[in-house]
Amino acid sequence: MTTLTLAVPSKGRLEELTRDWFASRGLTITRPGGARSYLGAVEGAPDITVRFFPASEIARELIRGTIDLGVTGLDLIHETSEQGPQSVLAAGELDFGHADVVVAVPDAWIDVTHMHDLADVASDFRSRHGRWMRIATKYVTITRQHFARAGIAEYRIVESLGATEAAPASGVADIVVDITSTGSTLAANGLRVLEDGVMLKSQACLFAARAAVTENKRDAFIALFEQIGLHGRIPS
Repeated sequence: MTTLTLAVPSKGRLEELTRDWFASRGLTITRPGGARSYLGAVEGAPDITVRFFPASEIARELIRGTIDLGVTGLDLIHETSEQGPQSVLAAGELDFGHADVVVAVPDAWIDVTHMHDLADVASDFRSRHGRWMRIATKYVTITRQHFARAGIAEYRIVESLGATEAAPASGVADIVVDITSTGSTLAANGLRVLEDGVMLKSQACLFAARAAVTENKRDAFIALFEQIGLHGRIPS
């Protein structure tokens, strides 16, 4: 019997919504050992092994190919590795965990409304202030890729370990790249999203590791996806 390993977020609202999503499709995920256990199962499906991991670890293990399937955010797939999107198959969007990765600047920068305006600011920043423009973010990979596409190279990333949106007010950074659902926290900190500043629209998705879709597992993948209504998501 071929066994598939499914990784599920280990806590919080994301775990609850993931389990609800599978349950609504006839797959009840159990956690016999309780909240501290990292091992689970699917009722009536001994061919599926469940592991509970933080969402960021799920993204990493999918990219490495050490698990077969997992639920995590699209933003984490893009951030964990530059090769992340090419290392997984997006089997289905789950319609929860919605958030955007955005570029936000201080409200006081009234003439900066688009990325091309920010490019002008970045090129002038060193001559005006004696240093490069600083970007506070937890999304280093996504930021570097997006800014490279926009032709912006004159900046310095300040890796954020706490409340990213507070960095400009505290003097730690000049602008931020952050994730937001409503924009209200950014606005409360005197920041606004550039009009073309949405870098990535993210939500929770079910991913399959490309490295796991081998000939001996293909039928198991197809059977599972047909059961949960994701027909034709595994390439022939």
